[in-house]
Amino acid sequence: MTEITPTLTAFINNIEESQLFWALLDETGEGWVVCDSSEYEETDVMPVWSSEEEANKHCIEEWSGYKPAAISIREYLEIWVDDLNNDGVLMGVDWILDGDCHEIDPIELAKHLVEIEAEEH
Repeated sequence: MTEITPTLTAFINNIEESQLFWALLDETGEGWVVCDSSEYEETDVMPVWSSEEEANKHCIEEWSGYKPAAISIREYLEIWVDDLNNDGVLMGVDWILDGDCHEIDPIELAKHLVEIEAEEH
């Protein structure tokens, strides 16, 4: 398993109660924000946030046509993980504009999320 960073720990703690995290979805409801990795060449990252408020702060400039959309942990585990993994897309937890962000493999993130999702059921 990947190293547990303070950013990842905070992200997990912040979504544990709500069982939701946030990504940016375009006005059509079909296109999600994906950007270039700050760590790996030719790798895409899907930025996600532990709160709607933080996600909304990023709906500026090139992302001004997007809005925060909730993804439940269950939905992520059942639907998203395989697609993201197959597409080679990393997850950028609590993404920061113009900064180095914690990027994690979607399967590694799922391993952490399945633990808190199981606690709720």
